[in-house]
Amino acid sequence: MSVHFDDLETRSADARAASLAECLPTLIAAARALPGYAATLAEVNPLAVTSREALAALPVLRKSELVAAQSAEAPLGGYTAWGQHQFDHIFQSPGPIYEPGCVSTNWWRLGRFLYAAGIGEGDIVQNCFGYHLTPAGMMFENGARAVGAAILPAGTGQTDLQVRAAHDVGVTAYAGTPDFLKVLLDRADELGMDLSRIQRAVVSGGALFPSLRQEYADRGIACLQCYATADLGNVAYESPAMEGMIVDEGVIVEIVRPGTGDPVPEGEVGEVVVTALNPDYPLVRFATGDLSAVLPGLSPCGRTNMRIKGWMGRADQTTKIKGMFVRPEQVADLVARHPDVAKARVVAGRAGEKDMMTVRIETEATDPAPYAASVAAVLKLKAEIELVAPGSLPNDGLVIEDTRKYD
Repeated sequence: MSVHFDDLETRSADARAASLAECLPTLIAAARALPGYAATLAEVNPLAVTSREALAALPVLRKSELVAAQSAEAPLGGYTAWGQHQFDHIFQSPGPIYEPGCVSTNWWRLGRFLYAAGIGEGDIVQNCFGYHLTPAGMMFENGARAVGAAILPAGTGQTDLQVRAAHDVGVTAYAGTPDFLKVLLDRADELGMDLSRIQRAVVSGGALFPSLRQEYADRGIACLQCYATADLGNVAYESPAMEGMIVDEGVIVEIVRPGTGDPVPEGEVGEVVVTALNPDYPLVRFATGDLSAVLPGLSPCGRTNMRIKGWMGRADQTTKIKGMFVRPEQVADLVARHPDVAKARVVAGRAGEKDMMTVRIETEATDPAPYAASVAAVLKLKAEIELVAPGSLPNDGLVIEDTRKYD
């Protein structure tokens, strides 16, 4: 049975403030009782945390702290209300970092996004997010179930099989990274298979470039994107108005000055910090490392919650390429594998409508093959390898450079 998601989305500012004053003390009290928050929230009076201003006085939780806590108290670091055996799923994302999950209705809150995109009962969603270890596949399947849609659990790769399945099953909607839908559509054209029943697409895990969205629109596919993470679930999502991203009802979003926990004025770009109103996994002021800014006013679609501009880059150098995060620590591991390598730089770019990754390596060697193997092993992605002379990379501290354009 599907869930309705329009009951909270048009509340007034006063009603939202009252709701915040009611739910925040309960959340902070629940978090304060967990071992992971013993040091940071021990002196906090939950009853005093009733507003955004009070929330902003609490410490920020960074992913590095979560990783350290999980290393000390595997696998979930003392930040969950349940033991790991009580969750339906335990996922592993690059880092490694572990995330819990549940099959209960709309646990990651992706249903609200699919509802806004017009997906519901009668739809068949081809879910092309990964199902292996990482949670994205289950997150979107959980959301599709919440709106009453059927799911074709396609996962990643195997393009020809996916095209055939989409054609035979009569898929009406796509879920996955922005680029892969084009791969499927182009291959379907080559094979002479009609996929015109696909009329909606919900995407995440990479940038949806305007030219690619327009190409989908020209094919009759309305493509909307959301901002979601493995730790937090859905954070913000587009509606058909396509004017910024509307913050999900199950989180509180702050935009803070990078490296601090201090909120910035409306419109100023800063780091996205999220408090998840999830009693099973109550992340309080979790720093995402992503940059965004608050949009003034309300969405033309009628939803009244805060809007953000969407993903505007990283507060650190960690970069998402082909739907996978590439971190500075991984580049350091790559360099350490090869004594002849002094420096390396990962460059994210675009070729047509696809993400591309180039790794520039300072070495006197001439054979790129050993480095390509290390890149695939360490960064979990294939890349073009460029061998450059020692001392030729810029001395600017960058190990990951993103040359893609987002406007």
